[in-house]
Amino acid sequence: MPDASTDPRFGGRPAQPLLIRLSHWINVPLLLLMAGSGLQILWAYPALGPRGAPYWWYPFQGVVPPRWATFGGWLAGARHWHFAIAWFLILNGLIYLLYLLASGEWRRRMFVWSRDAGGAVMMLAYYLRMRRQAPASDFYNGLQRLAYSGVLVLAVAEVLSGLAIYKPLQLWWLAAIFGGYDCARAVHLSVLALIVCFAIVHLLLVALHPRTLVQMITGGGRG
Repeated sequence: MPDASTDPRFGGRPAQPLLIRLSHWINVPLLLLMAGSGLQILWAYPALGPRGAPYWWYPFQGVVPPRWATFGGWLAGARHWHFAIAWFLILNGLIYLLYLLASGEWRRRMFVWSRDAGGAVMMLAYYLRMRRQAPASDFYNGLQRLAYSGVLVLAVAEVLSGLAIYKPLQLWWLAAIFGGYDCARAVHLSVLALIVCFAIVHLLLVALHPRTLVQMITGGGRG
């Protein structure tokens, strides 16, 4: 596979094309509203498990989210917001994925084992101070590609588990894949926690490398 930084297919293209920037910034308010309304729904019944019996593997059993993190005011209002915004979030995600595939951008952004596995391990070692110098990288390093690809997998799991909760009778087969309605709810909230962890690490790395924020606003230089 060609080096993403020198691949002629990306010649003259901004580091962050317009559609990717739009999708990225549209995601910010949508995800905040989705998370807040989801936590408001959780507020109504924070115990997770069949008929209220706790799951041993779910780490946030009975934890009530703080009021400042919730959105929607009450259970029914939060449900309306949550299910309405979800469709805009899904549409935005589908546009982003279709653009990645149609434009070939996935080649320089997504994790490819043969190209990125070694670099991801070395970059992790660098961040853990087990390696003195960062490994060579092109457009993204291997650890970045692993993180961005991983969060897309989490997003798909979040959408599918959410649909299983939304329509557990009509989509009974999807609910069954997640182990039933109650288990799908626990998976949905657990994946949300992982996405929040990704967002926190993402913001910390942006603070360390502010040029990436400028690129996501202006598009950056052209290849």
